Amino acid sequence: MKNFSYILKNISMLGQLGLNIIIPIILCVLACWFLTNNLGVGEWVFIPGLILGIGGAFMSGYKFYLSETKKNKKDDDKKKVSFNKHL
Repeated sequence: MKNFSYILKNISMLGQLGLNIIIPIILCVLACWFLTNNLGVGEWVFIPGLILGIGGAFMSGYKFYLSETKKNKKDDDKKKVSFNKHL
């Protein structure tokens, strides 16, 4: 059963990473669509919007990676037993 909870934790982290990557791209493309349909801006706005969406997705994924490695490092430090720390 211990392995099952580990597997579910990893699947949920994978899902969260996927959402962190896809949501900024979708939001930027939807904002560009709104600009072109309602404000009459040209179709060229999709190119910078897509670039900004990909940049946001990269940063979001990178920050998620950093937070997970920080959590894993804290968990590893808790597992270590030394003679100087008894609690």
